[in-house]
Amino acid sequence: MQNDDLPLTRDLVMIGGGHAHALVLRMWGMDPMPGVRVTVINPGPVAPYTGMLPGHIAGHYRRDQMMIDLVPLARFAGARAIMDRVVGIDRVARRVLLASGQAISYDVASVDIGIGSALPGVPGFAEHAVAAKPLGGYADRWQAFVAQAPAAPRVVVVGGGLGGVELALASAHRLQAAGLQPSVTVLEQAAVALPGIGAGARAALLAHMQRLGVRLLLNAAPVRIEAGAVVLDGQTLPSDFTLAVAGTRPQGWLADTGLALRDGFLTVGPTLQTSDPAIFAVGDCADLAFAPRPKAGVYAVREAPFLFDNLRAVLSGKSTLRRYRPQRDYLKLVSTGGQGAVADKFGLRLDGGWLWLWKNSIDLKFMEKFASYPAMTPPPPAGPVAAGVAQALGEKPLCGGCGAKVGADALTTALASLPAPARPDVVSGAGDDAAVLRCGDGFQVISTDHLRAFSHDPALMARICATHALGDIWAMGAAPQVALAQITLPRMSPRMQAETLREIMAAASEVFRAEGADVVGGHTATGAELTLGFTVTGLAKRILAKGGARPGDALILTKPLGTGTILAAEMAGQRAPGLMLGEAVVAALASMTRSLGPDAAILTPQAHAMTDVTGFGLAGHLLEMLTASNCAAEISLPAIPLLPGAEALAATGAASSLAPANRAACTARMAFNDTPRAALLFDPQTAGGLLAAVPADQATALLTALHAANVRAAIIGQATEGAPFLTIKT
Repeated sequence: MQNDDLPLTRDLVMIGGGHAHALVLRMWGMDPMPGVRVTVINPGPVAPYTGMLPGHIAGHYRRDQMMIDLVPLARFAGARAIMDRVVGIDRVARRVLLASGQAISYDVASVDIGIGSALPGVPGFAEHAVAAKPLGGYADRWQAFVAQAPAAPRVVVVGGGLGGVELALASAHRLQAAGLQPSVTVLEQAAVALPGIGAGARAALLAHMQRLGVRLLLNAAPVRIEAGAVVLDGQTLPSDFTLAVAGTRPQGWLADTGLALRDGFLTVGPTLQTSDPAIFAVGDCADLAFAPRPKAGVYAVREAPFLFDNLRAVLSGKSTLRRYRPQRDYLKLVSTGGQGAVADKFGLRLDGGWLWLWKNSIDLKFMEKFASYPAMTPPPPAGPVAAGVAQALGEKPLCGGCGAKVGADALTTALASLPAPARPDVVSGAGDDAAVLRCGDGFQVISTDHLRAFSHDPALMARICATHALGDIWAMGAAPQVALAQITLPRMSPRMQAETLREIMAAASEVFRAEGADVVGGHTATGAELTLGFTVTGLAKRILAKGGARPGDALILTKPLGTGTILAAEMAGQRAPGLMLGEAVVAALASMTRSLGPDAAILTPQAHAMTDVTGFGLAGHLLEMLTASNCAAEISLPAIPLLPGAEALAATGAASSLAPANRAACTARMAFNDTPRAALLFDPQTAGGLLAAVPADQATALLTALHAANVRAAIIGQATEGAPFLTIKT
């Protein structure tokens, strides 16, 4: 667990979520270095484990069993996880450049991005084939193919090495097990397949290919790939699924780094440093020039402890580093489609089902490292504490975002003591989404909001906070105008302060400028943790308040629920069976950063009342609307859109620390059956959607317009006659 009392002074950026980096992050979580901010950058939230991929293709493992979930791993390590693709390194400015345009500062960097197996020089490859590496995309494409494969599917695997043969055997087994009659062909451009292994193991694998009916064509290379065919020199092979496992290809951006390369791969020495001592490289993207070895995941795994120690040494200013010496050979366990395997080391041959059990045990033991993490809780306070401290702390850690808000009852009590506005130009103050002032022949609205950070990524928090703050402006029917920033940074070195502020302001400005607003100033401070806020103004000709809903109005919600539950689960490392928590988190983040501008543009001209769904949850904000409008409502629980994974996590008991207060403030005015789905009615939403009461005869047309604008909106119920009360139908 990080020591938050010490300032941050060094940035460690880990590029890629490969096996070595995953292991280093786990070790870092067990023994973090105070003063270091760790960042891991990967295109997606999960990283497949190479050893289990053939078993997954063959149908022996579920997808979630072979995926390392980088988001909870990063949380355990105290690292920020950025889901983006690296496109370059500016070594002069010491920044990692991302495809999104963001630039991440580093003092020390490490690269573990694997390799590719695409065939960019073969016409038609990009359109009609799939590369085995990167692994994640291939696995997903294969599962989709199996689900709709014809009765006699034809598969062509380009590449007759160990990887190609193993995946061809796995493919044949999977399709035959599904009751299909597949035709699987392996193409090898050389005169001999399976180079680099002993004759005995080669003979065993060739026998397994014959057993499963996998055909091998030697001296065969694709000239062109078409939809439904692979064209060779003088022959055309029908193919419903074409896979490339041929050779190893480095990522192209490495060539522009100015680092020493061999065949496009980063040259490293025994300390795993590149030609720039501030940049390390491990795994398949690195070339062990001091001890050349074939590309294999076993080397990445064994490099991890050396990388961990050497990163810490450089970050602490030490000059003595550990030297890595790879073993001369390693045990190769190659699965044979069914639950069997062939072993090869030093030319020895072993074959049988017991080898599968051995391989399975090794793979499961590796993945157990990432199944759960030790609870690294701080020690209890020393000495006596005041009465009520335990109750005030609660059973759950304090959430971030809107989950850290004060409960509705406490806020209502505080606002009740405010005097009525004395200025004649104040139309409304406390109680609606924004204050309203007369401005010429129209109105100016003003609102402020801030968020306690739930992510270590300041740029991401800036985008979410800016979108969240704009919600009140859009909910009032106004067009955003200007914003003032309020930023509290944790203690860090002056250089890191400047870089962090640069990231925050660049991200926030991008959000506000896209909506026609400008960031015109603000205030900064240093505090215990990152907190971001924005005060935003907007202009409107007509004010759209919470009051105004009429019996018979349809209720439209424009974003799915679940951000509070998902973020709470991520903070606690709480998982649901079969769910990749990182993928649920990424979906929630995408929802939080989506602008409500299109929603407001479509709904504002027709809505009778509107609000944004934030900290008090859907139930709380809808009851505010009903109270202001003096009517009741009925909503359909199945009609409410939910974020992926939210209901499954709610079923495990995951909930925001604010959810109990939200529930307590609402249940006396509600009728509902308490289920995991219903629990999400009280879930605090950060940068949630708009909730609009619209004329019933306009609802379908408005929903169609929202869907056309790629807004995941739904009609969730209707306003009814009666005192403010909410009925939930299942």
